[in-house]
Amino acid sequence: MKTLITGSAGFIGAKLVELLDESHEIVGIDNLNDYYDVSLKETRLDKLKNKEKYRFIKMDLTDKQAIFDLFEKEQFDVVVNLGAQAGVRYSIQNPYAYIDSNVVGFINLLEAARYNPVKHFIFASSSSVYGGNTKVPYSTEDNVDHPVSLYAATKKSNELMAHAYSNLYGIPTTGLRFFTVYGPMGRPDMAYFSFTEKILAGEPIEVFNNGNMMRDFTYIDDIVEGIIRLIPKSPEKNSSWTEKNDISSSWAPYKIYNIGNNKPVRLLDFIETIEKHLGKKSEKIFKPMQQGDVKQTFADTDDLEKAIKFKPSTSLDEGIGKFVDWYKDYYNI
Repeated sequence: MKTLITGSAGFIGAKLVELLDESHEIVGIDNLNDYYDVSLKETRLDKLKNKEKYRFIKMDLTDKQAIFDLFEKEQFDVVVNLGAQAGVRYSIQNPYAYIDSNVVGFINLLEAARYNPVKHFIFASSSSVYGGNTKVPYSTEDNVDHPVSLYAATKKSNELMAHAYSNLYGIPTTGLRFFTVYGPMGRPDMAYFSFTEKILAGEPIEVFNNGNMMRDFTYIDDIVEGIIRLIPKSPEKNSSWTEKNDISSSWAPYKIYNIGNNKPVRLLDFIETIEKHLGKKSEKIFKPMQQGDVKQTFADTDDLEKAIKFKPSTSLDEGIGKFVDWYKDYYNI
């Protein structure tokens, strides 16, 4: 099975390359942009250099001709699109970066798959699509038409675009709404990463919405296990589908899943867990809610558990412990 993983130098992409078994011939692409420290991306790639049946190609999703040439040459069986411009807050200052990567880049992949058919096209969506929703836990059967950031809007657009291509060209597409992924070799722009850095440096940390936030933190290995189990489960057409009983699938070969821990944690408890593993207390500066942010995330994962017989199981204490151990080792602390 020949598998394309976009964003393969990223947090989730690199871990997926690492854990996929040898039944997959993997081609990984990434543009290695400088949204965050490029050396961390290079470290992830270095860790994978001895991986058999894996090749890395530096490539940008917005390079239409390069993407088309790649698909024509390789004839992929599976695409896992994890390449995107991430981050809610950055989208407020740099909106065009999100349109370029998350919309233009995404249509390039869909068009390439249109002319070079694949058995399964999996793509990263986000819990941010739930936007202003107040009903919890968030279900894939909920309406998601009220995004509160451009990042969320681009992820919702991916779901809509994927459905259109599933309908028009029969491409089996699966969208995965990730819920606050964390762990070793994670993204430095994420709160747990910056909290750890500042606590160790003796600097105060900013706690937004006065700490009244809830997040469904999901450990990286659990996320990747979910992706791996879904790869062979291409969605099928449902001729008896009606929108009244299922909006996460369709008459087309299309499906949306939540991947989350199903156990939201209060932000202050999260910080306390980091402090515990660092052996050091933080100085907190409480601030109001940030523009584009949401108060809570909470995943309903019943349909995912039913489909792949798997539920994230890594506790926050275990996951943060592993992250802190990695952080101290990586930064020689």
